[in-house]
Amino acid sequence: MSQINRRDWLRAGLLSGLGLAGMPVTNAFAGSCEPWLDDAGPALIPAAPKPMLKARLSANENPYGPSPKVIKTINEVAPDGYLYAMEYSRQFKKMVAEEEGVPEECVLLGAGSGELLNATAMYYAYKTPTGNNLVFPDPTFEALPRAAIKHGMAAERVPLVAADGYDQNLQKLSDRITGKTSLVYLCNPNNPTAILTNPAKLRSFIEATADKTPVFIDEAYIDYVADPKAASMVDMVRKGKNVIISRTFSKVHGFAGLRIGYLLAKPEIIAQIAPFSPNGQGVSMTSVRAALTSMPDKEFIKWSLGKTAESKTYLAKVLKENGYEPLPSDANFVMFPIRMKGEDFVSKMMENGVSIRQWKFDGQYWCRVSLGTMAQMQAFAEGLKVIS
Repeated sequence: MSQINRRDWLRAGLLSGLGLAGMPVTNAFAGSCEPWLDDAGPALIPAAPKPMLKARLSANENPYGPSPKVIKTINEVAPDGYLYAMEYSRQFKKMVAEEEGVPEECVLLGAGSGELLNATAMYYAYKTPTGNNLVFPDPTFEALPRAAIKHGMAAERVPLVAADGYDQNLQKLSDRITGKTSLVYLCNPNNPTAILTNPAKLRSFIEATADKTPVFIDEAYIDYVADPKAASMVDMVRKGKNVIISRTFSKVHGFAGLRIGYLLAKPEIIAQIAPFSPNGQGVSMTSVRAALTSMPDKEFIKWSLGKTAESKTYLAKVLKENGYEPLPSDANFVMFPIRMKGEDFVSKMMENGVSIRQWKFDGQYWCRVSLGTMAQMQAFAEGLKVIS
């Protein structure tokens, strides 16, 4: 069947289904040659054209991943998609435990870290049915706080302020902890600020806090830190502290769409949280096999981090040339204050084909831009020049 005949055949079938058989195609779909390709479905009135997206810099994804080795693995194992992945999940759990230097009982797998953040929130929300709260900085990554509030916990937000360099003030967080506090949540490096809280100070905070109140450390961006091993709080898990660490392959490994993550905590905490999650059963065959390939692929990780660093250097130069002063970044994104309403900034950048995110805190509008490929960063630079 030729392409044009195929299209006529598809149109005829659609018109029949809509009760429009016999109506001229040009009248039924004025100006739209392939209406079923629109996100909203068949449209009788053509939508206004959207700007072409040149750079998606709004989700902190890794534009270089997954690695070539991972792509090869996925292609090879796709035929095994009819199988449950228990055997390979056990292999991956063992690999994680060896990499992190903890027993396997200290590891809980998830389809990305999101479901594990949600499971943790549910456990601590229902552990004390009434009168409990969650202490966390503001702004931060909202997945766990949002789930905790949804399930009945009270929010104790500690605002980030200029006087602290927009770092997470551990003393202020400590001051908000009471007998009703069930959990403290910290993202380190923080999202959206990209600032790494001093590891030595954070260890002291955990030593002073965790025996009474568990501390959750979201380490989604730890791989972008100069010395990830030194910055991670996994050693606190090894010491038996009431600390929970979350990790994700969605960032440097490039698995945002493949979904792999894990929690690290002492066995009794893992055992408490596990019933509130799929307990690793939500991880697909392709994803876990891909993770088994990606975790030991240090060469790709090193290369990917190097490319990210190049984009960060370029972005710093662009921001300086346009009169913007960014916050220090230990992640794969950068935050800087902007000179107009955040909504307007996002809209104007989108008109130039660049998607970014905006926040407002401490009386200031901010832009968060993810670090993409050099071509994507150049598209950002061109858009920023137009609107600045």
